[in-house]
Amino acid sequence: MKATIVLLGGDGIGPEVVAQGRRVLERVAPRFDLDLAFEERLIGGAAIDATGTALPPDTVAACERADAVLLGAVGGPKWDDPRAAVRPEQGLLGLRRALGLFANLRPVRVHPALAASSPLKEERLAGVDVLFVRELTGGLYFGQPRLRETRGGVTRAVDTLEYTDAEIRRVVRLAFRLARSRRKLVTSVDKANVLESSRLWREVAVEVSGEADAAGIKLEHQLVDSCAMRLVTAPRTFDVVVTENMFGDILTDEAAVLTGSLGLLPSASLGEGRRGLYEPIHGSAPDIAGKGIANPLGTISSVAMLLRHSLGLEEGARAIDAAVDAAIAGGARTGDMLTPGSGGRALSTADMGAAVLAHLP
Repeated sequence: MKATIVLLGGDGIGPEVVAQGRRVLERVAPRFDLDLAFEERLIGGAAIDATGTALPPDTVAACERADAVLLGAVGGPKWDDPRAAVRPEQGLLGLRRALGLFANLRPVRVHPALAASSPLKEERLAGVDVLFVRELTGGLYFGQPRLRETRGGVTRAVDTLEYTDAEIRRVVRLAFRLARSRRKLVTSVDKANVLESSRLWREVAVEVSGEADAAGIKLEHQLVDSCAMRLVTAPRTFDVVVTENMFGDILTDEAAVLTGSLGLLPSASLGEGRRGLYEPIHGSAPDIAGKGIANPLGTISSVAMLLRHSLGLEEGARAIDAAVDAAIAGGARTGDMLTPGSGGRALSTADMGAAVLAHLP
């Protein structure tokens, strides 16, 4: 099987962690008869410096041709001016739009060996395995009108929260499809007691739950504020959580705290086809960029998602997940994974990548 993977290192620690993701891909490729071709392109601040735009046309073209895209991170203090006409984040948003990616998947699974790193009590973390499905293309971030104006000495700002039934239906259907191979529970998160858009969201979720493909899967509704509380009081009660754009943005960052380190968590952005964009959820971490100490596990786990969702290689994905688990169980830690007083040794980015490779056949 031939496949082309576009590598977008981006900014900060992005190139360092993407390099470890590539090492893992190159290791598993022969075992699964994968003939991989890699293309490296610019995005974000690095692209602004080189081309004046956060998403050069050749990057878009390469990603549109590719089978999957692996991204590091975008952004940093150098480009952190909210008034700037061109910003690194425009590269990521533009790429999602160009590839038609409407759903962001963020799995949150607590490794038993790292439970002490979380601020939550260990007994609340046992068995936590949640998959968030966040809608990516609608809601407050994209609704129109969007404006700021001053009249009569009063300044007002307007953002519009807008969804269509079709936008909701496609992401909820994806959540049900993913729940079928898990514990068969979908939690739809909204604010239907206040927002008209959420009332539509809930209605469509109920419709989807009645479709033939959803048979045997339970749907529950949760208001976003109570969901935020439940995430820290009873996180193991969730299976697949589906929600709109802004709610998903907030809840997934909250859920990331459960694992003890943002560096562990992967993500996938998917559309109607098999092509996807895969990236760790951490940022560019400019304070440690170039030091070789970044945690690559979020990127390596994103590679597992790439194999699963874009290349259809579930066995390969499981092999990588198992190798990450084995490395952690064996005591491999980067600095962000060490607890105070543990006395452990912090591995470099490359050494953590090697620790995972050691458990791959």
